[in-house]
Amino acid sequence: DEEEDYMSDLFIKQDVRPGLPMVRRMKEAIQKEERQKEANEKNRQKSIKEEEKERRDLVLKSALGNENKGFALLQKMGYKSGQALGKSGEGIVEPIPLNIKTGRSGLGHEELKKRKAEEKLESYRQKLHMKKQANEQAADQFRIRFKNKQEERKMEGDLQKSQRACQQLDMQKDIDVPKETWYWLEPEEEDKKDEEDKEDECTSSDLSVSEKLHILTAYLREEHFYCIWCGTTYEDSEDLSSNCPGDSAADHD
Repeated sequence: DEEEDYMSDLFIKQDVRPGLPMVRRMKEAIQKEERQKEANEKNRQKSIKEEEKERRDLVLKSALGNENKGFALLQKMGYKSGQALGKSGEGIVEPIPLNIKTGRSGLGHEELKKRKAEEKLESYRQKLHMKKQANEQAADQFRIRFKNKQEERKMEGDLQKSQRACQQLDMQKDIDVPKETWYWLEPEEEDKKDEEDKEDECTSSDLSVSEKLHILTAYLREEHFYCIWCGTTYEDSEDLSSNCPGDSAADHD
């Protein structure tokens, strides 16, 4: 055990009589401290607010007597203690409770706090509603982009299919050079003499995939009497117009 400081207040206050157990000395010190606290509490002078509160509570707890002028007037009119007010006894029995204002805030402060709390709650609800709308709009935009991307991929596949058919049909007619460079599929492996020239060639056309598909399918129908959607080569334009539903995938659906 650590050594005690013999100059400390704890050691000076202890009873150091020989043979007195430590537990007994501690118990006596605690009891002495409690008695001192009780004495201080009794001798403490009450504040004006505490005295007013005690008197008010005492008066409110006691029933009205004949010394109260209002109660005396009620008795003269036939009122009896414990009876409800009103001609048929439908009124209140106990007096209206007294609400004591203890704070320093002005009149209407509680209503203002309540109104501010309601406004804050309404603002929070509006934020949640706006956030929900933003999430819904983001989800709708994502679905639209995803759908457009799928349609674009399908259109690119149809364009490649048309380019492949165009190349085969042109070569069957001994056409060695396509009418437009993009009418045929570009070879996957090709000796590249100048990479910059190829980039200029790719960017030379401003046509979109849908525009290219429309132009190429029209060329196949007019030049080769071929419908990419039917996958059929017709004998002539009359045979094509009479037996082919249309010139787009929607018409064939």
